[in-house]
Amino acid sequence: MYIQRLILSNYKNISEADITFDTNINCFVGNNGAGKTNILSAIHYLALCKDYFNLSDSLNVRQGENFFIIDGYFNRKGTFDRVYCAFDVNKKKIVSLNGKEYERFSDHIGYLPLVMITPTDTMIIYQGSEERRRLLNFMISQYNRTYLNTLIKYNKILENRNKLLKQIKELKRYDTLSLEVYDHQLAKLGSEIYSARKLFIEDYLATFSRFHQILSPDNEEVGIVYESRLHDDDIFQALQVSHSSDIIAGFTTVGIHKDDLEFTINRNPLKKFGSQGQQKTFIIAMKLAYYEYTYHKTGIKPLLLLDDIFDKLDIQRVEKIVSLVAADNFGQIFITDANKIRVENILEKIGSSYRIFSVNLGKIESLHEKTKNNFSGFSN
Repeated sequence: MYIQRLILSNYKNISEADITFDTNINCFVGNNGAGKTNILSAIHYLALCKDYFNLSDSLNVRQGENFFIIDGYFNRKGTFDRVYCAFDVNKKKIVSLNGKEYERFSDHIGYLPLVMITPTDTMIIYQGSEERRRLLNFMISQYNRTYLNTLIKYNKILENRNKLLKQIKELKRYDTLSLEVYDHQLAKLGSEIYSARKLFIEDYLATFSRFHQILSPDNEEVGIVYESRLHDDDIFQALQVSHSSDIIAGFTTVGIHKDDLEFTINRNPLKKFGSQGQQKTFIIAMKLAYYEYTYHKTGIKPLLLLDDIFDKLDIQRVEKIVSLVAADNFGQIFITDANKIRVENILEKIGSSYRIFSVNLGKIESLHEKTKNNFSGFSN
């Protein structure tokens, strides 16, 4: 799968842009704050209906304007698709595929698989469990639509149960029947989510370890531990036992919404024992391994977005990463970097086709290319 063309209007600091991409590697170079990441963010919008950094849609509208438009043209399994996203501050957001508007954005998730790596990804190591669950949910949802739908249902029932608990706490009126109904529903859906998460981690770990060995010069043992109360407890019984504590708290204190991931290096917590370089390599290996895992699950090569990830990495490791992702088992790649000379030198060594763009204050200009593209299927 690849994106042929991207048209932007009033998106972040980009007033207007019409970009035609190389099917292999596309690099955006420019100073910090020039708008390089905004291009990757727009591609992320087309795949996942939202900004990578979870900004409010209104914050992505160019200053002084009241709307943005992102228009993308893709080749997916030999079929040409147009994905259109528009947001107006006075209207609802629209996402459409080939002219047909989605009623639920979740129905689009996974149609255009995507993996994005940014310098801020290492924060997931330090942030709360919610961020690691969000990553886990994203990784599974892109190839498992049933999981995503089950998760949506679970979260809705969890919201309703929490409202009831808060009501019981405030009014001091115990509603056993309603609580038990929610307990049964959460137990059923939660068990399905738990099983999918457990299976994913078990299947994924070998691929992750292999990619980490490729990227790391040291012989380090890395791991990802899935932490869940459901390993040992029956979820329905746990919900039943927690009624009193849940009412006191005013929310549901047990369930798969409390699961977590622990990242380890040499059997120690990565958060405490991993250096900055080790943590960065760990996350990059996680994402690249997920790319391969998703490809095997879906038969579609995801788009790979690498946002300024070479900062604080030595040149040997940078070259290793670019050479790895430029290999045949990866598809279309987008790279941002402030160092134009570094990018050009690395790309010349690997021999793949590429296109380099200059980005300056939201203006995008094609600088240099080495490509044999022969696009067809769309007209300008």
